[in-house]
Amino acid sequence: MVEMDGDEMTRILWKMIKEELILPFVDLKAEYYDLGLPERDKTNDQVTIDSAEATKKYGVAVKCATITPNAQRMEEYKLHQMWKSPNGTIRSILDGTVFRAPITIPSIHPCVKNWEKPITIARHAYGDVYKSVEIRTTEPGVAKLVFEGESGKREEIVVHEFKGAGVVQGMHNTDKSIRSFAHSCFKFAVDTKQDLWFATKDTISKKYDAQFREIFQEVYDQEYKAEFEKLGIEYFYTLIDDAVARVIRSKGGFIWACKNYDGDVMSDMLSTAFGSLAMMTSVLVSPEGNYEYEAAHGTVTRHYYRYLKGEETSTNPMATIFAWSGALRKRGELDGLNDLVNFADQLEAACFDTLNEGIVTKDLVNLMECVTPKAVNSADFIKAIRERLEKRFN
Repeated sequence: MVEMDGDEMTRILWKMIKEELILPFVDLKAEYYDLGLPERDKTNDQVTIDSAEATKKYGVAVKCATITPNAQRMEEYKLHQMWKSPNGTIRSILDGTVFRAPITIPSIHPCVKNWEKPITIARHAYGDVYKSVEIRTTEPGVAKLVFEGESGKREEIVVHEFKGAGVVQGMHNTDKSIRSFAHSCFKFAVDTKQDLWFATKDTISKKYDAQFREIFQEVYDQEYKAEFEKLGIEYFYTLIDDAVARVIRSKGGFIWACKNYDGDVMSDMLSTAFGSLAMMTSVLVSPEGNYEYEAAHGTVTRHYYRYLKGEETSTNPMATIFAWSGALRKRGELDGLNDLVNFADQLEAACFDTLNEGIVTKDLVNLMECVTPKAVNSADFIKAIRERLEKRFN
């Protein structure tokens, strides 16, 4: 399988998890790629492209959280340029859909009191703002959107007539990718026997967002409607602002399909409402059947700066551990390695054993009910999981 290392505090946790929870139990054969920001800058981001191509070759990858640099990061890391999101680059190469669902335990109840079951976000993994191009203009002028077809057909529309400085952004998507997104969502709904909701803003974006709505409806009508009706599950489209209201009023237990950026934001909202950003599984599934498991949260910069000062940190590693367990389980399933599948199951069970006994990182202390939590640092939390994992094999 492919291993993609990352940045800052999550990179520190990555090493701890490998040393305590993976290497003592698994004969790991991984092709390693360092996606830390210094290495990406050193290789002109070629290492990110190589890691995605390797995922297409081997079929399974596990990825640590990485930095998407802004102006401050460019200065901090002395970068040659402001590199694009590595997740965006990988997703563009693999295409497919990101499925994200909260990791739930009995002692942590959702902030939304009527949510009884997890809500899964199905996030389109291609295009939109993650593949956008931008211009910063400092003078009056006209911005135009131009398309020149191979047939010679030319279309042109004025975006804005600037009277002074401003910014312009252009983004795209393809029918092929949208169609793959739709198929992934419908198949996942059938496999898990859950309702599927899809939401965009086609009343405002009458061509871009409307194309998503139309393709979803076409794919559903032609290939999945009968199966949905047979299973007694529902597909429907609604505006994203209406979807937000419905989600809050719902009992959960469904899949919410979102465009790329919408899915990014809404998955963070859902994970926080269910407990913590670090309590969220995330897997990218490509149309060709390639899988990339990752931690859905960021690199926990604040904790990293404290770590560099020698201070103790209590960073939650659950999402990163579940990225490893998900990737190992999928590798085992694809290769018929039952022992590897069992290890992944036992690793996750050991995590739940630890949490259910009240041994937690600080982010979960104030969320737990009917349990007296004991806050520990990151290293001790991972060691506690290892103790319970070893018990399960003895």
